[in-house]
Amino acid sequence: MRGTRCWGDGDPLIQRYHDEEWGFPVLDERGLFEKLSLEAFQSGMSWRTILAKRDAFRAAFAQFDPEAVASFGDADVARLLADQGIVRNRAKIEATLANARAAVGLR
Repeated sequence: MRGTRCWGDGDPLIQRYHDEEWGFPVLDERGLFEKLSLEAFQSGMSWRTILAKRDAFRAAFAQFDPEAVASFGDADVARLLADQGIVRNRAKIEATLANARAAVGLR
């Protein structure tokens, strides 16, 4: 990275996010859905917590494929609520499924 970070110093995970992702446009559907979903899960938590769990979130939510997530049902919600690798908040999980269905509906 050139220059000085405006934030994100001190933690390699945060620094990498700052230098490689933050402020860069995301234009593809899957990337946008992932950002939207992770932002929702981050509400009330530290961004570092979410970044540390990102691989688990990707695995749990079908690599943030909106069509796949839109098809999730009650068994998937139960699976997600039991997944210790992600934030297990029913409202946030259900919002992610609703957002996937909305994204598919925009096609």
